Amino acid sequence: MLLAIDIGNTNIVVGLINNKNIHNFWRIGTDRTRTFDEYGVLLRNLFEYKKVDLTKLCGSVISCVVPALQETLVQCIEKYFDIKPMVVGPGIKSGMQILYKNPQEVGADRIVNAIGAYEEYKTSLVIVDFGTATTFDCVSKKGEYLGGVITPGIIISSEALFDSASKLPKVEIKKPENVIGKTTVQSIQSGLIYGYAGLVDGIVGRIKLELGSGTKVLATGGLANLISKESDTIEQIDEHLALKGLWIIYERNR
Repeated sequence: MLLAIDIGNTNIVVGLINNKNIHNFWRIGTDRTRTFDEYGVLLRNLFEYKKVDLTKLCGSVISCVVPALQETLVQCIEKYFDIKPMVVGPGIKSGMQILYKNPQEVGADRIVNAIGAYEEYKTSLVIVDFGTATTFDCVSKKGEYLGGVITPGIIISSEALFDSASKLPKVEIKKPENVIGKTTVQSIQSGLIYGYAGLVDGIVGRIKLELGSGTKVLATGGLANLISKESDTIEQIDEHLALKGLWIIYERNR
């Protein structure tokens, strides 16, 4: 059984994978102040709650876009599970040609998502990841990583509005009853939900002009379910893309 961990700026996704099947997964908040002992206790408690047989763990793989936490989680896995984890980065064989001008600029999370998606669908793809940033990653029919688009995430935009406009309140990010808000809170919620749905559809439409109309559009990330329901271009939600990609990379490198 493989312990896969995808460390993002907002959430850390933890999954247990056996023979490509994801048996359990958790999404926990990213906290740069936690020590490796605290993460170790947290993970052990999550596994104990699900009655995971830790003797079946045979490996671990980590992708990370938060440099301050990478070594913390490596130490956590080594101390609490007696496993030296594989870390996605330079020197790791991804099996995917990266056509970025500087491949090292591409976040590990974006490559992991692209690999997980292409191995599943084997066609040209756009992967929309609703994380701290909303990213659009493009894969060719040949399985090449072509590049993509990065926009501020929904939560970042909401917090920026609250921080910069003194009379606007901080709101829960949820779909309002109507597009035309009858209160300030509803108006902000409408702008966030329908604004981002429009942003997604507009960018995807332009990408398809370059990749072709047959390109498949997937969504992943913490807010994928919320925004995808209002989008005309997102075809499918796959919340496990990162875990699938990590499993594939681990198998290609062990």
